[in-house]
Formats: sequence, C-alpha cells, structure tokens
Amino acid sequence: MKLPKLSLTTQIFIGLLLGIALGYLKPDWGIAVRPLSLLFLNLIKSIIAPLIFSTLVIGIAGTGDLRQVGRIGLKSLIYFEIVTTFALFIGLGAVNLTKPGVGVVLPPPKPEAAASALLNAKPQSFGDLITHLAPSSIIKAMADGDVLQIVVFSVLFALAVTSIGEKAKVMVEWCDSLAGIMFRFTEFVMRFAPIGVGAAMANTVGHSGLSVLKNLGMLVGTLYGSLGVFLCFVLLPVALIARVPLRDFFNAVKEPATIAFATTSSESALPKAMENMERLGVPRRIVGFVLPTGYSFN
Repeated sequence: MKLPKLSLTTQIFIGLLLGIALGYLKPDWGIAVRPLSLLFLNLIKSIIAPLIFSTLVIGIAGTGDLRQVGRIGLKSLIYFEIVTTFALFIGLGAVNLTKPGVGVVLPPPKPEAAASALLNAKPQSFGDLITHLAPSSIIKAMADGDVLQIVVFSVLFALAVTSIGEKAKVMVEWCDSLAGIMFRFTEFVMRFAPIGVGAAMANTVGHSGLSVLKNLGMLVGTLYGSLGVFLCFVLLPVALIARVPLRDFFNAVKEPATIAFATTSSESALPKAMENMERLGVPRRIVGFVLPTGYSFN
C-alpha cells in the first residue's frame, strides 16, 4: 500500500507537534537539539542576500524600462504606507482593548544585559535613516543580513546594468542563472524545515515548559485576533479589488506563514515566499522588488 505524500506544510506541523512533545517529555533532549534549529535558520539567512540581489537585477534589468521600475516602486511605497497605517490602528485598538500585559510579572534583566540594551537603544533621526540606506560595503551588508541596504544596492546596480544596454548582457544572464540556483537551493533547505521547526519548538518548551505557551496565550490571541481583523477588513478587499485568486494565493502563502510562525523569524519565510509568488504567476521583477522592500520597511 502506497502512503500518501505529505505536503511541506503538513510535515512542518508534524515537526512542530513532535517538538512540543519532546520538549515536554524530555526537556534536556529538547534543549540539546537547539543546534538543529540554528542550523536551519542560518541556512535560510544564507539564501536571502544572493536571492534578493539576483531577482532584483534580472527583474529590473530584464524589463529595460526605467520608468516602469519607478512606477512599481512608487505604487509599492504608497501601498505599504496606507496598509501599514491601517495595521497600526488595528493593533493599537486591539492591545488597548485586551491589555494582554496587565498582571504579567517578568524577571528583571541582568545588569550587563540592561546596560547593553540602554547603550544600543539610541534614537534614530530622519538623517540617520537616510544615511543607513546606502551600504558602505555591500559585502558587509550581505554578511549582516541588512535587507534594506541590499535592496537599495541591488536596485541601483540593476539600473546601471540597464543603462549600458548590450554590454551588460553577460551580467543579466549570470544573475538569471544565480536566481535559478538560489531557488533550487531554497528547495533543498526547505526539506530540512520540519526538523528545524521541531527543534526550535522542542528547545522553547524544554527550556521554559508548556507554561510559556499558556502565559503568552493572551498576547498571541490578541495578535491573531488583530491579524484576523486586518485580513478581513483590509487585505481581503484589496485582494478582491486586484482580482487575486484567493485559493491559489492561500496555497502559496501557507508554507511561508507556517515557517515564520514556528521559527518566529520572518527571514526564514522570505525565500519560500518569493519562490511561491513566482509560481503563482507574479512577474519576477515585482516579486524581487516588492517582497524584500516590504519586508524591510515593515
């Protein structure tokens, strides 16, 4: 009898449940498998920089139309600003309604950690934000995983490639090849996702017990209640106006959403989200620009 093939989403949920069970029944083992979750997250982070660079360059340079690139950028920024404003109002309303932090007693931080946090918590001026857009070294930006700086460099690089025309044909072909390689690399890494997700959950439960899930229940409930309102009253109307095929879109985002939920890292979801959006039929130039830019701005 041939067993049915499980989807990646199902495998991740199985890994998540097994991780909870391992952390609860064998806390020491749960803590011991933490390196597996770190290995998975590091592999994911290694994908982001070359994937963003290659998809942006081939997406922008492939069109050869700088005005079109400008229109995509302007529309994206206006959309981010409007939708994020709605999200902020919904989130503030929800947290003031439920007050999930009332009555929660947190252990005081260690003196060294508190001092370090104060030193690093410097307010940024508008000038600081503008200065931060341009990387002093693209290698350093990629090593640090600074997505915004990678996006800015990649866009300028792609515009330069477009401006010199036929001379840059070799570079466009190289970036196209690199993008294909990185998407295949993502597929390989995603096969390890159930183990990485399970290890992350096992470490969390093994370190703090099941009480960590209970104590954060109100906060998590508030978060997902707010997300439900945001989905129904903001994103759903946008999707209907744009005539997005809802079932196909749901199938495309469920894996990245599950990975982000289980690993508590949006970085881990970005490569798979970009791959799935291309499979859904979104042009590469839009995927390569809009997803990383939105990720950075949000």
